[in-house]
Amino acid sequence: MQHGLILFAHGAREPLWVEPFETLAKRVKARAPNTPVRLAFLELMSPDLESAAAELIAEGVDSVRIVPVFFGQGGHLRRDLPELVGSLRARYPEVAFNCAQPVGEDDAVLDAIVAYCLRP
Repeated sequence: MQHGLILFAHGAREPLWVEPFETLAKRVKARAPNTPVRLAFLELMSPDLESAAAELIAEGVDSVRIVPVFFGQGGHLRRDLPELVGSLRARYPEVAFNCAQPVGEDDAVLDAIVAYCLRP
């Protein structure tokens, strides 16, 4: 089984907004060089989730983990993301898609943010 990873973010009109996400993707790739990694955006930027998934599948990936790079679960993650993943599952029934919790809801991430906030 070939696993792939999609880092899923909101998107913005400001082109520089994407830079931290590109840095994150580069760091993930450095730590997992054998795992194909893509960025995808809900809106205003490309690629969208379907395009990123299609790229991974074209490379032979048959299992995709989607990591929402959101601080918490608002309407986009409660409504939009499940619909998008449902469409992917219908279009690619041979591929396993699973979603992680938003990064901002993970205890280790929150602990790292707390440590950052408390630095002198």
